[in-house]
Amino acid sequence: MPIQRRAINGRLTNPVGLGCMSLSWAYGGRPSDEDGIRLLHHAIDIGYDHFDTARLYGLGHNETQVGIALKGRRDKVFLASKMGIFASGEKRGVDCHPDTIRSELEVSLKLLQTDHIDLYYMHRRDFSVPIEDSVGALADLVKEGKIGSIGLSEMSADTLRKAHAVHPIAAMQTEYSPWTRQAEIAVLDACCELGTTFVAFSPVARGVLANGVTDPAALEEKDIRRAMPRFTGDNWTNNLALVQQFNAVAARAEVTPAQLCLAWVLSRGDHIVTIPGTGKIAHLEENIARWDWELPAALAAEVDALINQQTVAGHRYAGAILSTIDTEDFA
Repeated sequence: MPIQRRAINGRLTNPVGLGCMSLSWAYGGRPSDEDGIRLLHHAIDIGYDHFDTARLYGLGHNETQVGIALKGRRDKVFLASKMGIFASGEKRGVDCHPDTIRSELEVSLKLLQTDHIDLYYMHRRDFSVPIEDSVGALADLVKEGKIGSIGLSEMSADTLRKAHAVHPIAAMQTEYSPWTRQAEIAVLDACCELGTTFVAFSPVARGVLANGVTDPAALEEKDIRRAMPRFTGDNWTNNLALVQQFNAVAARAEVTPAQLCLAWVLSRGDHIVTIPGTGKIAHLEENIARWDWELPAALAAEVDALINQQTVAGHRYAGAILSTIDTEDFA
């Protein structure tokens, strides 16, 4: 039976949504503003109905682009954004104080040219503020109709339960793919237990399992992947060999590596949706083309045995960033 549409806060969406980050930040070769807006328009035309953005992405650039693209089409898209991470020059941190949450939302509403955001996340855990206080501020915004639901990003099952005790948490967003499995420790089960949708970002392993990286040294200087341990030295040599084997599995299944990877993510539970990002129309079309393909169990098991926490070399983040992540980790 093909995969069906899945719910976020009661609204059915295509289980393959669009992560908009690549249009503004983090990876190299971002498109022009005109091409970015053209991509967003095309995404709606071909069936994308869940856009995910954040204040961090281009420090407002991404929300501005999404706002322009949604003019006259706002009702076509379940719109998610995030607050909490601030970056100004070399200064970077997390601020989820109640007053900051409210002020950041007002900026996002203006940039997105809308009077409400369907799903509003705390981008990271602010360890200086009780999670109950931050969620309480978000709950007030739900009551005021400015946001439709509350989300958390890269937080633990324990944090999710504490937050959920204050107000229902509609979504938990965390990195998840065959080569990043931290969510399997506890968060996936907690989401299922609480009725929280799990939103998988970087579902094609930051492009690696979509043939998007063949030589990390060729990535642009500001590309964040250059500093990630999995893309360096012997770690990359090991991981590239896994990619080559993964590509062969996809070829036998007569799908692209990206399509195999997305199907694997969606096969892990009916409460999971995913938001691959791209700045290229061809990849946009590729990612959604097989959205309803149900991965055969034998093929899922083959992927599991090939790429997993034991076979992938290197941590997903370098040390400095690990201190900002609340998600459980492997020993």
